Amino acid sequence: MVNKLDHIGIAVKDLEESVKFYEEVLGLKLQGIETVEEQKVKVAFLPLGDTELELLEATSPDSPIAKFIESKGQGVQHLAFRVDNIEKVLGEMKEKGIRLIDEKPRYGAGGAKIAFLHPKSTNGVLVELCERKE
Repeated sequence: MVNKLDHIGIAVKDLEESVKFYEEVLGLKLQGIETVEEQKVKVAFLPLGDTELELLEATSPDSPIAKFIESKGQGVQHLAFRVDNIEKVLGEMKEKGIRLIDEKPRYGAGGAKIAFLHPKSTNGVLVELCERKE
């Protein structure tokens, strides 16, 4: 069902300052930055082996990232797992009684189809399912 860890989403207040840390201190290389209007977020991509870090900065005070930072502070916001057929996996999750935030996939950063599973069904972890064309 799940192929691999696709990325780790990290909520940050200042994208530029956060990218500096990952580049200058850890030696990662910024692959690019994208704004996803639908999710009210600006995303920086930092590949790391077979996965990547996604730094997420809110573009609006009512975005999920702004709300996350307000309640929990900066830090890991979600884990994203790669799947081949997101619609099929969502159906299987629903059949297993997993609470879905997204009943249908939506557009995510990097052109991916994404959907989130509710943390109340995943032991407190916000899980993203991610389907990418490769």
